[in-house]
Amino acid sequence: MSNPIPISVALGDGIGPEVTRATLQILAAADARIAPEEVELGERVYRRGISSGVDPAAWESIRRTRVLLKGPLTTPQGGGFKSVNVTLRKALGLFANVRPAVSYSPFVSTLHPKLDVIVVRENEEDLYAGIEHRQTDEVMQCLKLISRPGCERIVRYAFALARAHGRRKVTCMTKDNIMKMTDGLFSSVFREVARDYPDLATEHMIIDIGAARLADTPERFDVIVTLNLYGDILSDIAAQLTGSVGLAGSANIGSQAALFEAIHGSAPDIAGRGIANPSGMILSAVMMLSHIGQPDIATAIHNAWLCALEDGCHTADIHRQAAVGRPLRTDEFAAAIIDRLGQAPQALRKAVYHAESSGSVAAAAQYERPAPLHKALVGVDLFVHFRGGPGGLSPRVQRLANDRLKLSMITNRGVKVWPDGLPETFCTDHYRCRFQASTPTGDIQQNDIIELLQRMQHEGLDFIKAETLCTFDGVPGYALGQGQ
Repeated sequence: MSNPIPISVALGDGIGPEVTRATLQILAAADARIAPEEVELGERVYRRGISSGVDPAAWESIRRTRVLLKGPLTTPQGGGFKSVNVTLRKALGLFANVRPAVSYSPFVSTLHPKLDVIVVRENEEDLYAGIEHRQTDEVMQCLKLISRPGCERIVRYAFALARAHGRRKVTCMTKDNIMKMTDGLFSSVFREVARDYPDLATEHMIIDIGAARLADTPERFDVIVTLNLYGDILSDIAAQLTGSVGLAGSANIGSQAALFEAIHGSAPDIAGRGIANPSGMILSAVMMLSHIGQPDIATAIHNAWLCALEDGCHTADIHRQAAVGRPLRTDEFAAAIIDRLGQAPQALRKAVYHAESSGSVAAAAQYERPAPLHKALVGVDLFVHFRGGPGGLSPRVQRLANDRLKLSMITNRGVKVWPDGLPETFCTDHYRCRFQASTPTGDIQQNDIIELLQRMQHEGLDFIKAETLCTFDGVPGYALGQGQ
């Protein structure tokens, strides 16, 4: 027997300790070649005054083992607390979130017995950057950050994963008809990378209709790749369609570390009652075993779990009223799986794991930085806190223009209100004033913007922030205003 592989284990909050301990019992019974090291994350750490929710010793363990099996965690509402889940994913560079969803009909009730989809979610960027500001009395801001490396790595990962797992099609979902630059970057990278995988069918869907079709006819999808927020929502939809979110596990993969967790939350309302479904944690552990090179144990546990479902061993969340017997408790369900180790399912498709290809899949997702583009400064958007209407703001802002910078537009929440705004447009106290170069060459300097800000200060206007307007190889790096 080979030496056990050290792994970091966080029991979690709420139902976390119950489902994680049940999973560890199954791993031990299956002779998984692991050496668990318990680390502290979540509520107890927050209560000790550590706002990140991560004990310093946990960082040392996770960085050494490079593998974390984590129970669900609770992030306190309000205050300066940040999500531990997001912190771990970003700090450890876990760029790929992989969430399979499979139906187990007829042993788990579902309206979609043929559902078998993998959602591949970008894991580090988007609105989950958590960069938020209150800018005026009435307006809050959350920055959506999308990078070329982030898009290319996750898209390449999704295609490599689809090929490695014998999948046939990859679907990209964005909202690039509205967010033409951020989501537009993601969809354009998808089209570029797709050319390297001619053996796989591809399609792009706008996220709203894509989500609707996933909820209605999930069997049409195979692998879905998308941005962070959309992927979070879509994967929960897909998991619930299988019969319960409690059935879904996930992997968070990076080039240096990996984290495995159920996709559901800490469910404090049922914590301590011993009725939680540990399946999500169990299947996450199966993904972990495959990742660390123990496909034999992964296969044994997954098949024992399938046999338990076939034999009607159900926790309360998937127990049908017409079923024989009562729903099993968490520990009883774990015992039922242990009793079936070495068995294979008769009706459900047998699980077979091979030597994990995640290393080669992750390697395919490497990003090579291209030569820099020629960047030219051509203007600036100045954001202003102003309580009056555009009619009171525009004359004051126009006085700031000079022979270097001219006022081209004023918007409110993205809608043009000057020039030629509509009187029906509702305005908050948050305006954007766009100044652009007065000359066709657009050869302005940062000092021109600094002087413009000084004139705005002398005018007595409360400016919030400045966003420079640039072209990149002559292509504008900024969007038009709505109505412009």
